Amino acid sequence: MAAAVFRPPIFHPLPKPVPARRAMTTASCSAAPATVDCASASQRWRKLPVLLFDVMDTLVRDPFYDDVPAFFQMSMKELLAEKHPTAWTEFEKGLIDESELARKFFKDGRPLDLEGLKRCMIRGYSYVDGIETLLQSLKQKNYEVHAFTNYPIWYMMIEEKLRLSKYLSWTFCSCLIGKRKPAPDCYTEVLHHLGVEASSCIFVDDRMTNVEAAKDAGMIGLHFRNADALKQDLISLGIEIAISEKA
Repeated sequence: MAAAVFRPPIFHPLPKPVPARRAMTTASCSAAPATVDCASASQRWRKLPVLLFDVMDTLVRDPFYDDVPAFFQMSMKELLAEKHPTAWTEFEKGLIDESELARKFFKDGRPLDLEGLKRCMIRGYSYVDGIETLLQSLKQKNYEVHAFTNYPIWYMMIEEKLRLSKYLSWTFCSCLIGKRKPAPDCYTEVLHHLGVEASSCIFVDDRMTNVEAAKDAGMIGLHFRNADALKQDLISLGIEIAISEKA
């Protein structure tokens, strides 16, 4: 079977760092002095807060915990005992490529069916229940949304299957920034690139350790449990949720 060819996802360039305020309204522009260029002014302001989402098991089902052990005909306990202790995290940080991952995936150096593993992962990717509708709602309300996730270059396989870039930018993927959550400098890097105050960022993750690290960095942290609970958490923070019949 021929290996799948993955097209790079569409990236949305980050706006230049600007003061952390909400977008100017039409009314405020109409009341401004004639010397103010309202079109230019509107481009200098961003709708806040910025939303930052973990991806695996927050937006997209992670095949690692069920599908991958089954692929290797192992239990999760056996897989964790036999795989290399750092190869995957190195892959997530972009320190090694997939060929090197295949070479060192198992501690004993046994061969890895890399293409078979990738097909297994692709089959397992799907939106977490209710999440695509929520992302569509945020898009309709013009929120700035970024992925902030620990994942290797295989995020492109997720993009190829689910087209997540319809709803967010893959800006802060660990393989692109070379850092992994919950390292404090990972959050510092994100804030530096966004150019907003930490309090103007809402971070959502299914792992509490990552949420706590976000809070330590000054962000608003939400622990993901399910889409309905997240929707209520966002509404309680004043996030506008559009009503949509179709994602």
